[in-house]
Amino acid sequence: MRIGVLTGGGDCPGLNAVIRAVIRKGIGVHGHEFVGFRDGWRGPLENDTRTLDIQAVRGILPRGGTILGSSRTNPIKIEGGVERIKKNLAEGGVDALIAIGGEDTLGVAKQLFDRGVNVVGVPKTIDNDLNATDYTFGFDTAVNIAMEAIDRLHTTAESHHRALICEVMGRHAGWIALHAGMAAGANVILIPEKPFDIDRVCSYVESRFQMQYAPIIVVAEGAHPAEGTMELQTGELDAFGHVRLGGIGERLAQEIEKRTGKEARTTVLGHIQRGGTPTAYDRVLATRFGLGAIDAVHEGDYGKMVALRGTAIERVPLEQATAELKLVPEERYAEAEVFFG
Repeated sequence: MRIGVLTGGGDCPGLNAVIRAVIRKGIGVHGHEFVGFRDGWRGPLENDTRTLDIQAVRGILPRGGTILGSSRTNPIKIEGGVERIKKNLAEGGVDALIAIGGEDTLGVAKQLFDRGVNVVGVPKTIDNDLNATDYTFGFDTAVNIAMEAIDRLHTTAESHHRALICEVMGRHAGWIALHAGMAAGANVILIPEKPFDIDRVCSYVESRFQMQYAPIIVVAEGAHPAEGTMELQTGELDAFGHVRLGGIGERLAQEIEKRTGKEARTTVLGHIQRGGTPTAYDRVLATRFGLGAIDAVHEGDYGKMVALRGTAIERVPLEQATAELKLVPEERYAEAEVFFG
């Protein structure tokens, strides 16, 4: 069997571990042949490939990013895109496809499966917002990077008596902000799922200063104020119709300074959260996902995504995995609120 592999969407620590596991077991145990598609869905769309064999995956386990490259190409939005992919797969003798990605990448995979393409998905997103899996690889690495940054911000905030705001990734789901903020002892955590009251945030800031400590605020990039309390700017859209976010941290700093008279500064972690070597947890989880994915392909169990349920790797329908985002529930946010102020 000849199997294609691609990585789509934002890059993520652990992608190379998945590729390595797929190739090592796919060739060494099942005897399959592989082809890598470059830059997400652009690869099969333009038939841009590279060799994927045992030699190609040697030494890539600890490397961040992806040896296949990635992009946010959306073939569904391109006229005739799906048919071009099907044609290129058929002409290349590709019998099945392993798509490693998040909500958008696996959403395309689901639509391709519905149109007759043999696809198995692997969940990847540092945001941890994919439904039907307890955790996605890349999330643990992102949280640890954010936690270390917030730990460092504590000391400089105390030295200069400033309010420091750390903006982390999280378009629709605040899992990174929640976990990193709780782990690093943030005084306020703001997430997209719960519009914030800027007056209440400023009250927490002033309360912290009254106790002779400097406040640390962790905010997800998609967090937004309650209607009518703060003005926000909207950005341009990407190929999947998402607004390009960023800037909520700086707006918060401006409002805090204006309302409290206290100096406020913002640190935006941005792509730092996605870069570098994956943690041990993410290396192991990504490896297990890769092993599970190649087994699903070998058994012809298509239209599925491998998922972590408890400590077991299971298979779930792609439709279930992409039907809705996994958001932070109120009870989890309430746990963090105990430590605000």
